[in-house]
This record gives sequence, structure tokens and C-alpha cells, in this order.
Amino acid sequence: MNDRGTSLETKEYPVTEIQKNQVLSLEEWQEKWVKHNISFHQEEGHRFADLGHSVVGVEISELAIREFFTEQNLSYSEEPIPEIPGAKVFKSSSGNISLYCCNIFDLPRANIGQFDRFWDRGALVAINPGDRQRYADTMLSLTRKEFRYFLCVVSYDPTKHPGPPFYVPYAEIKRLFGTALSIHCLESVDAFEERHRNWGIDYLFEKLYLLTEK
Repeated sequence: MNDRGTSLETKEYPVTEIQKNQVLSLEEWQEKWVKHNISFHQEEGHRFADLGHSVVGVEISELAIREFFTEQNLSYSEEPIPEIPGAKVFKSSSGNISLYCCNIFDLPRANIGQFDRFWDRGALVAINPGDRQRYADTMLSLTRKEFRYFLCVVSYDPTKHPGPPFYVPYAEIKRLFGTALSIHCLESVDAFEERHRNWGIDYLFEKLYLLTEK
């Protein structure tokens, strides 16, 4: 629903046929941050830590993590993660924000425990389509009883833009999570901006889903 209460529906495309072979390496993602080719990055962060929550994030780009702390004017420390060679964790001085710099598939090895809230914006839409099941399984391994998983995906014509962000229809979310979780679409918002025309598309919706235990 948009802010006027109007249902916004878009055509769904078969994800198995479109974008399925798209692959970006971790090095290519890091290069995107170096070149600031990060078209779905938001300058203003989401205010979870400001509300008193302890927040844990994961990001492959060390540059992105350092820029986050600089943009938010937060002091921080960094330390290696013994269980994951080459990985680091960056912690705010206040102690309520910990950002892990590693491959998300390695994250469970850091023994970080389980979580009761998830905010997935820019993650599932960035994962290579061929890795989505592995990603879903990894995320579910980190859930605590009665968790809430908020998932934001984008909808556009994937025949006109190869991604990322990749197109993720409802059918794909159901395939990945539907066996274990209930899926509710909370809103569909028109997020198209003129800059998106450079992708070759003429519409873009952000869809927010709530995933809970059945």
C-alpha cells in the first residue's frame, strides 16, 4: 500500500529464467564501494540503535563500514575475528553497534549467537541469485524463538536491468522461506527516481515483508 492507501501491483516475472546466472564476486562488490557505484545505498541510516537496541551488521566492504562510522560521527574500535581468518569486527564506543567485515556465509562461525529481529534491506537483493537458498539457510540459523524478520526487496522489469539490486518476486520469497515461515506483505511503495532511468527501467517499487514463525 502507498501512503494514500492505494494498492500498488506490478507484474511478476519468473525469476528462474531471468537474472539467474548473474554473479558478482566479493572483489567486485568491494570495488563498487571504492568507486561509490552504490545506487541503492541510503545516506541516512535506519534508527535502530538510537531506539536502544543492540545492533549487529555484516558487510564485505571495510570501506563501507568505516564510512558508516564517519557519517554517523561515531567513534569505534576494531579487532580481528579469530574464527574467520582476515575478518574484523568494528564496534562503536558505546558498545551497541557491532559491524562484522566478512563474507555473510562465514558469519555463523564467529559464534555471535541468535537474534530476535532482522532488518534485511540491500542484502537479499544483493546476493547472487544462485546463492539465495544458502543465504536463507544462513539467516534462519541465526534466529531466536519468536523472531521477526523484516525483508525489503525491489520490484522492476528485470528484462531491462541485470541487477544488482536483483529482482526478487514474492514467489521467490515463498520458495526460500515459505516452508518454515509465514510471509506478510506490509507495504508496496513507489520508489522510482529519475536516476533509475539509467538502469533502463521506468518503474521501481520497494516491497516490505514481515516473516514470522508458522
